[in-house]
Amino acid sequence: MPVPALPVLTDDDDSMLSRKFGRETANYFSGSPLNRLSFLRDNNEFLQAAFAHPSTGFLLMNNLAPLVQKDDPSSLAFATTADVSPLTGGNPFGQSDDDMIKAFNSDETRPVVLFLGVDDRSRLPSNGASTTPFSYKTYVGTPYFAIDVTPRPGNVAEAAAAALVADVEARGRAFSGSARNMALEAGQAALYGHARAMIDWNARNPFCAQCGQRTLSLHAGTKRVCPPTDLAGGALKERLPCATRGTVSNLSFPRTDPTVIMAIVSADGSSVLLGRQRRWPRDWFSTLAGFQEPGESIEEAVRREVWEESGVRVGRVVLHSSQPWPFPASLMIGAIGQALPGEGENIFLGNDAELESARWVPLEEAREALVKGTSNLGEAPAEGYVEGALRLPPQTAIANRLITAVVEGWGFVAKI
Repeated sequence: MPVPALPVLTDDDDSMLSRKFGRETANYFSGSPLNRLSFLRDNNEFLQAAFAHPSTGFLLMNNLAPLVQKDDPSSLAFATTADVSPLTGGNPFGQSDDDMIKAFNSDETRPVVLFLGVDDRSRLPSNGASTTPFSYKTYVGTPYFAIDVTPRPGNVAEAAAAALVADVEARGRAFSGSARNMALEAGQAALYGHARAMIDWNARNPFCAQCGQRTLSLHAGTKRVCPPTDLAGGALKERLPCATRGTVSNLSFPRTDPTVIMAIVSADGSSVLLGRQRRWPRDWFSTLAGFQEPGESIEEAVRREVWEESGVRVGRVVLHSSQPWPFPASLMIGAIGQALPGEGENIFLGNDAELESARWVPLEEAREALVKGTSNLGEAPAEGYVEGALRLPPQTAIANRLITAVVEGWGFVAKI
């Protein structure tokens, strides 16, 4: 599989921070080419115009698999307004949020239409439907939406969804069969990651966490509410009381789960701590990781997770970079830490049974593995790999970037 380039988040500059710490590290699934214009998600005038414009691109998601070019699965494929209108029943933003709440009918579930943003710097290929750019006030570019086209039983658009899926496949496109789509072009991977996380959140939250009644998607797919009335059965009726319509407020927003992932160097800076789980291929190791808990700083989470999983005690912790991880909704917070000398470096796996093994890997061994032993899980390692040698995650994983930072120095060991 070709290795995709990593995104660049900031323009080249000679700022004080760049001179002192180096260029910002951009990880896979970050670096979206779109301006999200998040403050316009409740502006139905804007959304109506963006949805209807002939240049607008629609990323279709079928069971969370994105539509890609059949002959080039590293590139997303986009539908047009004309393609999706039969599925959405016209422009889905023709009503205000208040009117949509008043017209709520729990018997009718509709596809989620998610506003992704506007390509205002021409970073994505045109869909060819229009050469006239979309403009709204001072915002100019190509709008992009994502639509859940999964043919769900009971959905009022089930037949239209199935027809749209068949139509785009007949036109030489396909829904990706890859589990995580780690071969997409960098910017397009970020767009897919955004769409996947949000559509998955909507699919997982059809009911209110307070009262258990069905919710309604608003704000172009980024908020869900629990309406006070329901037209189910053909007659308007009051729904059961719900705390979200009182002091808690009538809304639900998507969750992001902070997860720490860390490369831990030995006290003398000569080795990096790596671990492996039982389900991984033989000789495949990675950095340690775990969920951050409430009331815990990132640095504290790094120290706790490393000690719980490996028995190693960590002193200084430095933040390195982060990675959106839409499987389903994590933010990987990358850190580099240094073990305390002496007994602090002792490995003990008796606290937490998550790891099968952990070991201190000399930096030279890690350096060679970064060249010859990287791959996604389930794929063969790079050319030149010798059986039995260390294997590591690919550069699209933040674990790889953290190990690379330690191996290349990153100014870390010298400063601690």
